Amino acid sequence: MSNDKEVILTHDGLNKLEKELETLKAVKRPEVAERLKQALEFGDISENSEYEDAKNEQGFIEGRILLVEKMLRNAKVIDEQEVKDNVVGAGSKVRLIEVNNNEEVEYMIVGSAEADPTHFKISNESPVGRSLMGQKVGSVVNVTVPMGTIQYKIAGIKK
Repeated sequence: MSNDKEVILTHDGLNKLEKELETLKAVKRPEVAERLKQALEFGDISENSEYEDAKNEQGFIEGRILLVEKMLRNAKVIDEQEVKDNVVGAGSKVRLIEVNNNEEVEYMIVGSAEADPTHFKISNESPVGRSLMGQKVGSVVNVTVPMGTIQYKIAGIKK
C-alpha cells in the first residue's frame, strides 16, 4: 500500500471529503441496511427487485467509503502559506488569456480529487493544469486538446 498515490486537497476539499465520509457511515449505510432488512422480510429474494437494488446500493456505498478513506489517508493538504503568487502550483488561481481569440478565463489548480471544471477548478494532472504547473506570469503555454492545440498566456497568478 505504500505505492498509493498522493491526493492533493485544499482545506475545503478535505472538509468536503470528511463530511461525505461521515454521511456515508452515519446516514447512508444504516439507510441501506434497513432497506435490506425490509426487502428480506418480503421472503423469496430470487425475484425481489427491492433486495437487488438495496444490495447494489450497499456495494456502491461500501466502495465509496473505502475510496474516501483511502483518499483521506493519502491526503496532502495544500498549505496556503506555501502557495506562491509568482509561479503556478496547486492552490493557485490562474488568469489565462486564450491567444487566438483573446478570451479570458480564471482557473484554480487543485488535485484531481476535487477537480470541478464547471466551477473552474481544474486538476494539476489535466492537460491545462499540467502545462501551467511551474509557469510564471507572461508565459505562453501550448495545451494539446482533442481538437488540436490551444495557446494560453498567463495574465495573473493569485493565492
